[in-house]
Amino acid sequence: MKCPFCQHDDTQVVDTRPSEEGDAIRRRRRCVQCDKRFTTHERVELALPVVVKKNGSRTDFDAVKLRSSLMLALRKRPVSAQAVDAATRRIEEKLLSSGEREVMSGQIGELVMRELRGLDKIAYIRFASVYKSFEDVAEFEDVIAEVGTTTGSSKLKGGKSK
Repeated sequence: MKCPFCQHDDTQVVDTRPSEEGDAIRRRRRCVQCDKRFTTHERVELALPVVVKKNGSRTDFDAVKLRSSLMLALRKRPVSAQAVDAATRRIEEKLLSSGEREVMSGQIGELVMRELRGLDKIAYIRFASVYKSFEDVAEFEDVIAEVGTTTGSSKLKGGKSK
């Protein structure tokens, strides 16, 4: 590690401890030449795959965009921010653990649908209606029927039992 003061390339680690957040290692270093001290932080560097869109273009994975898509589907639904953050983390972890360098946007869409289905059925239907580009009412009804069979259709019709 080069000294930021004199650019000498020989420094000694004086103290090592985890950062306050616990996601990095904080190291106090001392330059052998000028004797000045400085702090460095060591973090794990993970590379999320590049997203290949339907038109073939490629873009970097954007966790903010992923979270905003989830939030849009969940707008005015009783789902906590912590649940959305957890869903976002699960999707990112699946992408990281896949080890793939590229991932099709459709795969991410499927992961989002799986998470939304577990979080809120109405949000799932909202997202599916846009993601799957329904052509007619029959396709929309099919998704509602699919969700209704797993949860009981009374919850989709205002929550009142028959």
